[in-house]
Amino acid sequence: MARFYRYKLPPWARQCLFVFERILLPITIFQLIRTLLIPTTFDVLLLGVLIGLLIAFYLEWI
Repeated sequence: MARFYRYKLPPWARQCLFVFERILLPITIFQLIRTLLIPTTFDVLLLGVLIGLLIAFYLEWI
């Protein structure tokens, strides 16, 4: 399996990745509050994907 190195990306792609990493936590918190208030299947699935992305960024898989 090939390892993904974010620093080998072009500068514009690396910048987009850093911005996405910074805005992911507030979006996840908002989605958590929304899911707790009005839970739908889509909200639960979206929250799961967002939490998975947060874990991937935290463990530096991405």
